[in-house]
Amino acid sequence: QVQLAESGGGLVQPGGSLRLSCAASGLAFSRYGMTWYRQVPGKERELVATITGVRGSTNYADSVKGRFTISRDNAKNTVYLQMNSLKPEDTAVYYCNARDGYYHNNVYTVTENYWGQGTQVTVSS
Repeated sequence: QVQLAESGGGLVQPGGSLRLSCAASGLAFSRYGMTWYRQVPGKERELVATITGVRGSTNYADSVKGRFTISRDNAKNTVYLQMNSLKPEDTAVYYCNARDGYYHNNVYTVTENYWGQGTQVTVSS
């Protein structure tokens, strides 16, 4: 059974930092692309940052570039999101996602897709 367990959320003042962790179990972790998403009530879930499985290539939403850093430790089956210079608009529930798939004719097909339960991040003075 695949489980993704997020931790590290909480209340922080504007300009502060938090480090989120997502511990994975029940899957061959290094094979999966890992992504952090966030969601606020009434809005769609938004991609924040993603990191590939083997090469560790990263990609970020424009709104967090230069402030957030995604990383992974395949030996610990854990992905991290270091969040610096936090702003009130970063307030959301942050979700961890694990995804595997393949390319065929330049089309990516998802074969496995897993979500964590989420962790609340609140940025407020």
